[in-house]
Amino acid sequence: MSLKKRLLNNGIASIFQKVVRVLEQLFLVPFFITAWGAAYYGEWLTLTIIPSVMAFSNLGFGSAAGNSFVLTYTSGNKQKAADISKTGLYIITIMISSALVLSAIVILVLNYFHVFDKSLINSQDAIIAVSIMILSQLLMFYLQLFEAYYRAAQKASLSINLITTKSAASIGFGLLVLLLGYGIVEFAISQLFVTVIFIIFYGLKGRKIIGLHKTFKGVKDKAILKAITTKGLSYLMLPMWQIIYFQGTTFVVRIVLGPEAVAIFNTTRTLSRSINQILYMIEPTVFPELQIQIGKANWKMARKIFRISLIGVFILSFIGFIGLALFGLWFYNLWTQNQLEVPSTMWYIMISAMLFNAVWYVTEMVFRAFNEPKLMGWFGLGSAIVSVLATYVLSNFMGLTGAAIGAVLLDAILVILVVPHGCKLLNFSPKELVQNGIKDFQELYVILTHKLQRFRT
Repeated sequence: MSLKKRLLNNGIASIFQKVVRVLEQLFLVPFFITAWGAAYYGEWLTLTIIPSVMAFSNLGFGSAAGNSFVLTYTSGNKQKAADISKTGLYIITIMISSALVLSAIVILVLNYFHVFDKSLINSQDAIIAVSIMILSQLLMFYLQLFEAYYRAAQKASLSINLITTKSAASIGFGLLVLLLGYGIVEFAISQLFVTVIFIIFYGLKGRKIIGLHKTFKGVKDKAILKAITTKGLSYLMLPMWQIIYFQGTTFVVRIVLGPEAVAIFNTTRTLSRSINQILYMIEPTVFPELQIQIGKANWKMARKIFRISLIGVFILSFIGFIGLALFGLWFYNLWTQNQLEVPSTMWYIMISAMLFNAVWYVTEMVFRAFNEPKLMGWFGLGSAIVSVLATYVLSNFMGLTGAAIGAVLLDAILVILVVPHGCKLLNFSPKELVQNGIKDFQELYVILTHKLQRFRT
């Protein structure tokens, strides 16, 4: 299958996945409320915080093992790739076991202090359901490594479609439980059932597609173990600095400007970043192919994929920026039913963030493709701290407009830091990025124009 065909398949699969994920987040809510009542459902959401927090740890070691596997396999070192797979499975299994012990301790402590007794939900049911949901989340730790098998075999679209099918199955079984009138324990069991079946099938299917493990028997390697652990800890910096940024700026606005200002600040930021959320679908489309080309040391193609992705996303972001500049405030007032009043200067500053965000987010993909998360983590952490401090200072002097400047500062700083280093990893300069990127788009424009003319005739 050609590169263009794979990118197209990845794109279609990513769009479908995004739709199902939105449904997963929104579709069941009215059924939950109807079946359980709003207050009972609210208590259930509170209980799910524990398994949700557990899921964050997967962002580190699974990503490190998966990216190492793809780069090594595509470089031609099949034996080392098998060793990474074996060592990665070992690390993830240790993580799951450790997390299960930790979770049990946390649940026992919470139960000792009668935390579960203060809920509308029966304490015994709460403990059982939470334990099951934790196990379900922990089993998904294998996903990142298994997903790497599909990427390495250039079957990323199949992987995305299978994950989407799992999400759809979770919705279906959850809906069935609610319609039959069952409670939280049965709901949790339904989700665990889907997860167990999915992980077993997904992992076996991935091993069959890659075909590596029939020929090469992997072994646990201490050097690989150390490398994955080190990189895994670096990957964990991503959620850390995002929490500092989003929660820190919100907290600062709250203590300086008050609760109403927080509502304006957060709703404005949410809406201004809505276009970026759509554009983020490009990442799962492009990332697998970018990493494959890097693994093969095909630098010319890797640079071209990166250039087209970056400039393409920026152009789309600019179109979105114009749209929000012209109609965004009108939609915001409609959305909030005119309950919140946004200073116009603040609005234009906040929506400008999407332009910066588009640039650094696409470039951040390069760091992950090379499996080099450490520097990106430090960039993010430093930028988040500066942004929070700037938000505090500027809010005191300029109100919400100052808060907007402080918030947007994170994206501006990341562009300055991330883009040059991303280009350096691909061994070309930011100047070459712009020059060659424009040429790439001119070529693409000519091709599309010719095809359109042929279609018309």
